[in-house]
Amino acid sequence: MTDTGMPHLILVDGSGFIFRAFHALPPMSNPDGVPVNAVFGFCNMLTRLMREHVGTHLAVIFDAGRVTFRNEIYPQYKAHRPDVPEDLIPQFGLIREATAAFGVPGIELDGFEADDLIASYARSVAEAGGQCTIVSSDKDLMQLISSHVDMMDPIRQKPIGVPEVEAKFGVGPDKVIDVQALMGDPTDNVPGIPGVGPKTASALVNEFGSLEAVLAAAPEMKKSKRRDALIEHADDARISLKLVTLKTDIPLPVPVTDLAVDDPDVILLGEWLDRMGFRSIRHRFGLGDGSPLTQATARSSMRAAHVAAGPPAPAAEPAKVPYGPYETVTDLATLATWIEAAEQIGVCAVDTETDGLDPLRARMVGLSLAVAPGKACYVPLLHEGTLEAPVGMQIEVRDVVAALTPLFADPSVLKVFQNAKFDLLVFRRAGLEVLTPTDDTMLISYAQSEGLHGQGMDELSKLHLGHVPITYDEVTGKGRNRIPFQQVTPDRATAYAAEDADVTLRLWQVLRPQLRINQALALYEEIDRPLIAVLADMEQAGIRVDATELRRLSENFSGRMSVIEAEIHALAGRNFNVGSPKQLGEILFDEMGLKGSKRGKTGAWSTDSSVLQELADQGIGLAEKILAWRQLAKLKSTYTDALIAQMDPATGRVHTSFQMAITTTGRLSSNDPNLQNIPVRTEEGVQIRRSFVAPEGKVLLSADYSQIELRLLASVADVPTLREAFALGQDIHARTASEVFGVPLEGMDALTRRRAKAINFGIIYGISAFGLGRQLAIPPGEARAYIDAYFARYPGIRAYMDARRAEAKAHGYVMTPLGRRCYVPGITAKNAAQRNYAERQAINAPLQGGAADIIKRAMVRLPRMLAEAGLPAVMLLQVHDELLFEVEKQAAEETASVVKRVMEEAASLPVPLVVETGIGANWAEAH
Repeated sequence: MTDTGMPHLILVDGSGFIFRAFHALPPMSNPDGVPVNAVFGFCNMLTRLMREHVGTHLAVIFDAGRVTFRNEIYPQYKAHRPDVPEDLIPQFGLIREATAAFGVPGIELDGFEADDLIASYARSVAEAGGQCTIVSSDKDLMQLISSHVDMMDPIRQKPIGVPEVEAKFGVGPDKVIDVQALMGDPTDNVPGIPGVGPKTASALVNEFGSLEAVLAAAPEMKKSKRRDALIEHADDARISLKLVTLKTDIPLPVPVTDLAVDDPDVILLGEWLDRMGFRSIRHRFGLGDGSPLTQATARSSMRAAHVAAGPPAPAAEPAKVPYGPYETVTDLATLATWIEAAEQIGVCAVDTETDGLDPLRARMVGLSLAVAPGKACYVPLLHEGTLEAPVGMQIEVRDVVAALTPLFADPSVLKVFQNAKFDLLVFRRAGLEVLTPTDDTMLISYAQSEGLHGQGMDELSKLHLGHVPITYDEVTGKGRNRIPFQQVTPDRATAYAAEDADVTLRLWQVLRPQLRINQALALYEEIDRPLIAVLADMEQAGIRVDATELRRLSENFSGRMSVIEAEIHALAGRNFNVGSPKQLGEILFDEMGLKGSKRGKTGAWSTDSSVLQELADQGIGLAEKILAWRQLAKLKSTYTDALIAQMDPATGRVHTSFQMAITTTGRLSSNDPNLQNIPVRTEEGVQIRRSFVAPEGKVLLSADYSQIELRLLASVADVPTLREAFALGQDIHARTASEVFGVPLEGMDALTRRRAKAINFGIIYGISAFGLGRQLAIPPGEARAYIDAYFARYPGIRAYMDARRAEAKAHGYVMTPLGRRCYVPGITAKNAAQRNYAERQAINAPLQGGAADIIKRAMVRLPRMLAEAGLPAVMLLQVHDELLFEVEKQAAEETASVVKRVMEEAASLPVPLVVETGIGANWAEAH
């Protein structure tokens, strides 16, 4: 208590501190490899506050989200804020965990910023005669400083009072908002008065007393640009005043009396600190080395210990080997010494530099090798010099390939890559066919951390090595000034390229041992790593397309779009650019006065598919026509036009690229072109599939897992009736309808079955009553009754869903049946929409991820099985649960039999896996 017996409330600006700590402290990661520098700084700050007992009450205030009431006042508010650094994203949840572990209330409120909550708590305490200290250096909070409210900079450990405010703003705290309204704030996109800076703003406020007084006096001021700006932008200044003024009357989510400082549960806190690897904080808190302590002993130790001023630095790490300098190799003799070193050590990292991003067309401009940390070289091959900067000697590509062939084929030397599939294809094009054994740091990381962060080399380097590599832009330039990599001088190329190999090797040394610790070794060794060569073969093979059919389709889509466009203009009552979301929004929501959309950051109405679908469901014909037009436009641009452009004119084939480490569930994704999003159930989708054809004398074979995610659900949720239905080969949707709605299987009507089908598939994605109702065109209440009846009949499914939510909340990830971790960011978010989305992810990820693991396991086995059977078949595509092959016509039936058997035996489940096959001259016929 204060001397008056009133509370002294310490309010920590959690959101503000997170960013400051992140940028103030060097990169750190916990034992799981998650970035924690902001978490570490936050914990040190909390330790100081709790150990020094500077207050009687304590709370940490967080932002609940970016969208607040201020966005309603001014949609562009904070619109220009940059994206949150990727290394910081996983730390938000950990900081909320830290708050709970320290036993400190963490408070946030949807629709309001942390600053508004702080202002309301400060006012409440001040009015009660207490004292409030705000732990923050945020200038927006300085308007709150008074005799009862002060601030403390958490990084510099300096108090902020009236003198500091006057020094910063040139006015006292009571006039801060007037100055801010005049000068604006580019960071938060607060408009203010153009041309008015802090000195001018404070001078005006000191002269006239307030913002309104300044604006009222403007017409009488001497003519100048400043006077004109004050008059012209007066309304902007008034809006700015509303934006910068903190709300002090928000109902407090937690009463001040409930914020009394209490000692944490030291056992729980110690366990959490151990999990983060924060041993220094554990010691500073008096928790010893992790051995059991009684609560009394720990608390006594905690109170007695002394904390030094200032945020402690992270514990010193072992000395690091410098990155470089590296060697440029320009002759075969020198290259031979590097090859010999790799053979003696038994491992080397390899990286290629190319003149393009398509490995099937790009030339290898150079390559780099690393044999130990700091020991790397670059071999320039196709660099182009100038008179001012001659390249000097380079080795011929064919000679380098010949020199490297024995090393790359040597089974006793491991070759390590970052994104090995790309380099494998580049080497193949250069004539180096055999490359084994290999490791891939991207996939090693992905097997342990998918969904937690990106898997690019630069990001992994920052995360695990604390090192920021030289960027591509630094050596080639940006925009119009960018030069091709082959024009980069060899010395600069060496610094960049050899470092990539060096970083790759260091990442391998850090990440490879963690596979076993994180129980991901089998997943990586049996599925992810062997899949690299399989996918490389598929990309190299490509699939043939019928250019004539694609052109016909493109013309057909164009004609239909023109007809629909005319209908749209008639419904709108005037012509407009149908492809302009802004113009469409003005017609729908300004001119027609329809409801159901919100303005975005630019002030334009949202007209995305969800908005238009909702209007179409209400019978708005214009919205329905726009959706149809957009669908055709997308198909035309994405497929009929793009496939022709991407076709290899020499072979008539297109070659997609499969991304192995992008999704959060382990699924593959394809791009350039993306062949996984062609509509399945529309006539247009069927027409596009007809343009994927087999060459003369061959056919396409499609093999598709039947309802694999439902089969996984029946297996992992232990639903006897569903298991029985699958075992008997029954219509699962009809069986569900019979079980849930009490309708006999015989003679079941199509509508009842459709409802059961919607529930079956919807449950996999955590569908809500609202979503099911929209899908079935029934009221949400009726849809809720269906869902309740479903869970009543299948309680195991509800138990499964609850277990997955709990698993995600406890660990931050869920596991697929084959042991893949799928991280679920946002599972503990205070924001309900974000949390609900994460919970749906937690339910679906083990099923979708499990299906992905199973088909990838089959893909790894199929090439060998087909070869052993002597079948002339080539695997071309993987589209979610389907595989597509090109096979000699006479061997199609036998191939289908082998493929079906291998896919159905890819996993052993309590219910049988069923694969449906089809054969045809084109993809549509086969599918």
